[in-house]
Formats: sequence, structure tokens, C-alpha cells
Amino acid sequence: MKAFRLEELEAERLANDGAYLQFLRERNMSVGLYALDRTAQDTQKPHDQDEVYFVVSGRAVITVGEESTPVARGSVVYVPAGQPHRFHHISEDLRVLVVFSPPG
Repeated sequence: MKAFRLEELEAERLANDGAYLQFLRERNMSVGLYALDRTAQDTQKPHDQDEVYFVVSGRAVITVGEESTPVARGSVVYVPAGQPHRFHHISEDLRVLVVFSPPG
């Protein structure tokens, strides 16, 4: 079994000075923690993998393709491979678990 604590993942992400920390990579998926502070710009480009976002904390709007929706703690968003997407209008520091399949 592999188990993780969000506080420890956040500390590791901060120690590595990055917005994204991949903390699990298996044959069929990978999982990471993505962080965008209120003043940050999300500069993601479309990925080759399907992905699922689970918002752990914060508030923002996500646009996937031509559709936009507000997200907050507890929101889950599916983004198909190749689809342009980004978080914007971040009103509270955003922390998101990201699942890529196949691994990113």
C-alpha cells in the first residue's frame, strides 16, 4: 500500500519550487498535486493523457475547450486528452489532485 498526507505533499512541492508535484506513478496512471496561488497564471497546454482534477481547496474557474465552470473544494473535473484547458479567476489559493491516465 502507498499512503500520502496532503500536508507532506505540499511541503515537498514547496521544497522543490514547483507548481506541480507528481507523487505517484504506476503502469496505468500517475497522480500529482497542482498548486496555483491567487496571483498565479495557469499556463498549461493540452496533455496527451486523459486527466481528472479533484479540488482539495481554493476557488477558481476552469475552462475546458469552450466550456467554463466555477470550481471549489470537492469539485471533480474530467479533461479528455488533447483538450485545451486552464484555471483562471483564482479567488482563493488552489490545490488540486491530478490523475493522469495513462501516466503523465
